[in-house]
Amino acid sequence: MTKERVAASPKSRVILHLDMNAFYCSVHEAEEPERYKGKPSAVAGSVEQRRGIIVTSSYAARAHGVKTGMTVREGLQRCPDMLMIRPDFNLYRAYSRGFMSIARQYTPLVEAVSIDECYLDITGSSAFGEPLQIARDIQERIRTEWNLPCSIGVAPNKLLAKMASDMQKPNGFTVLRIRDVPELLWHKPCDTLFGIGRKTAEKLVKLNIRTIGQLAAAEETMLVKHFGVVGSWMKAASHGYDYAPVNAERGLNKSIGHTTTLPKDVTEREEAHRILLNLADQTGRRMRHQKMMASTIQIVIRRPDMSTISRSVTLPVPTDSASDIHREACKLFDKHWKRGEPARLLGITLQNLSLLADTAVQLDLFNYSEQPKKEALTRTMDMLRDKFGEDAVLTAGMLGDDPSALIRNKRIRGTSLQRDEHMLYSDD
Repeated sequence: MTKERVAASPKSRVILHLDMNAFYCSVHEAEEPERYKGKPSAVAGSVEQRRGIIVTSSYAARAHGVKTGMTVREGLQRCPDMLMIRPDFNLYRAYSRGFMSIARQYTPLVEAVSIDECYLDITGSSAFGEPLQIARDIQERIRTEWNLPCSIGVAPNKLLAKMASDMQKPNGFTVLRIRDVPELLWHKPCDTLFGIGRKTAEKLVKLNIRTIGQLAAAEETMLVKHFGVVGSWMKAASHGYDYAPVNAERGLNKSIGHTTTLPKDVTEREEAHRILLNLADQTGRRMRHQKMMASTIQIVIRRPDMSTISRSVTLPVPTDSASDIHREACKLFDKHWKRGEPARLLGITLQNLSLLADTAVQLDLFNYSEQPKKEALTRTMDMLRDKFGEDAVLTAGMLGDDPSALIRNKRIRGTSLQRDEHMLYSDD
């Protein structure tokens, strides 16, 4: 199979649009898979009152004709077995922060559009791999770490990235280039072009412009006459051009984390410590790559029944050392986990981040002479792993056959390139 790259030349950008699929229902399925997985369900503003409105529905419910905006009564008429769920926005916000945190680990240029979608500008993220590798990596991490499906559009601008992510759901992965626009978009009605609403489309029909292709062929002066500056935008958009930047919600990550779901329950303290070592290693690597330090270490532990606890500690001195992160994570685990109890998922999150250049670090009075040596060793190890791969320098404690030992391997994590023409779908 031929591997085709999405180029990131100086004059082009690589933009991702990340769109969570049936987000609210997917969150409840992630929390209670034994109750909701694969079953028709819907989140409604008022479950008890059958006149309540359906906010979203699962894909199993949509297969029965259930749609957003229907009343609960209408939805149950179409799908009598549909499970109705009360909305839990605290839970949705927690999951939203989770997948957004993953996105921000690959670029600071993340624009949150809503609770369940965002744009990423990964033009300058080549340190994490090729663009398609990064997109696949993000999609796979969201699936494995948060049990959520998402669709990703890859394109040279926000407009096409958004259009691409809508082309295949759920779990879609679509590359849409400007040269693909005539074949894939021009036959569609104008209101399928993101940014053109129903009223504008009706005005275009009166001008005998019904498809995006006809809009592309229209005279710009005529469009400007009827729609003002929006006319110029519509003309450019119909050809696939869009120059809007990705506006980062914030310039710096607030946290960097990684969780791993284990193939079997872990009950031994030593095994949990080894898994935490791999998590500390990779979160520390990501943080150092962004030239940041952490003041707070948080661990997450999930039981087999999906109940979750999180505990954190704030350090007296910020750190970027994996050994410091691992030591504090193990202390938290030992303090808050009963010996012999099973753990299904473990995670480490680094919080209260600050730029290394702006962080005043007070050296330990008794170990200050060793600090430069430790920092030099860490820099050397990072350099070797940047050049020769993540497995170039490992400690014996990192070795194992669980997912925590595989998070360094991008291929195993599902980031191999695929020919993008296999990812293109239409709405037909």
